[in-house]
Amino acid sequence: MEAVRETVTQVLRILEDPSLKHPAKQAQRRRMLEEIAANRFDYAEMSKRVLGSYWKPLTEIQRNEFVEVYKSFLSEKYAGRIEDYTGQEQEVRYLTERIEGSYAEVRTELRSDKTTLPMDYRLLVKVGRWSAYDIIIDGVSLVSNYRSQFQKIIRESSYEELVRKLRERTITEETKTKHSS
Repeated sequence: MEAVRETVTQVLRILEDPSLKHPAKQAQRRRMLEEIAANRFDYAEMSKRVLGSYWKPLTEIQRNEFVEVYKSFLSEKYAGRIEDYTGQEQEVRYLTERIEGSYAEVRTELRSDKTTLPMDYRLLVKVGRWSAYDIIIDGVSLVSNYRSQFQKIIRESSYEELVRKLRERTITEETKTKHSS
């Protein structure tokens, strides 16, 4: 829980910093947020889990390339959403933590005057440091969501097509459209 709290506190500090709110500071603010995420998220573990059985046959070069492309994709997709929370009155509540061996889950809620959003972090300890490999937002796992989309693209087309789409940021959130219809 302390690892999650430390990261969330760093993110909120940047989002609430008056000297970083000016639109001209957006690139600097985003770089700072990406740096915090890179220190807490295990993008290699996320990539391995999101590709599932398609990870194993990849060469080391392909794996490294995928980790970088996926990391950029997530950064582009979610940095704007995180920045949207600036200016809103909000509170993060740390509810529970469950640790089983080298795995942990930390349950939190992001509360604003308009809504309460459950956010659970799944973490793995490596070399004495807890790193997140999945986030469950309002009951939807980031890894599971993208795994089903990515595997469908690979099955219907190819791994190379998935990487191309990630580079172009053309993957849509199919689960949201499924839930709303």
